[in-house]
Amino acid sequence: MQLEGANGAGKTTLMRLMTSALQPTSGKVLYLGRPVQDCRYEYLDNILYIGHQSGVKMTLSAEENLRWMSPASTSAAEIALALDAVGLRGYTDVPCYSLSAGQHRRVALARLSTSKAAIWYLDEPFTSIDKQGVLNLQHQLEAHLQRGGAVVLSTHQNLPIDGLRTYVVEPHSDIGLPL
Repeated sequence: MQLEGANGAGKTTLMRLMTSALQPTSGKVLYLGRPVQDCRYEYLDNILYIGHQSGVKMTLSAEENLRWMSPASTSAAEIALALDAVGLRGYTDVPCYSLSAGQHRRVALARLSTSKAAIWYLDEPFTSIDKQGVLNLQHQLEAHLQRGGAVVLSTHQNLPIDGLRTYVVEPHSDIGLPL
């Protein structure tokens, strides 16, 4: 599912509601037919959220960041493969403060390869990455969907992904929140 809308329309707010980072003032978010607050740990165990900010710790290397962000059961080989898949071969031991914004985003997106989550929430995942990075991410999204996973993302990109449903988020005229 792709969320579209103008800047400030509420896409990030909607994603934060869906991931339980924010609580709705009315209505509810369901997971497998149950309110998320009733199955919070099960739900959080099955989602991965990558937001606008990469969440990369600048004093850590790309490898150290991915080790910190990945499940404890992730092997060193899996981390190396994930960083290689996002184009960071040769940069794995470099402190992130010396990497570019696009490389920071790639470190964050490497989590997709190490996560076992069924649902990926990605807020503007194409920000700061080059054409090859866009193609790599599109392939990862398609592979996740083919394995039975789900993806909810906000982007201004036109994505050639089969079965992609697009929803336009528009601000409410009185309070500035999505309807």
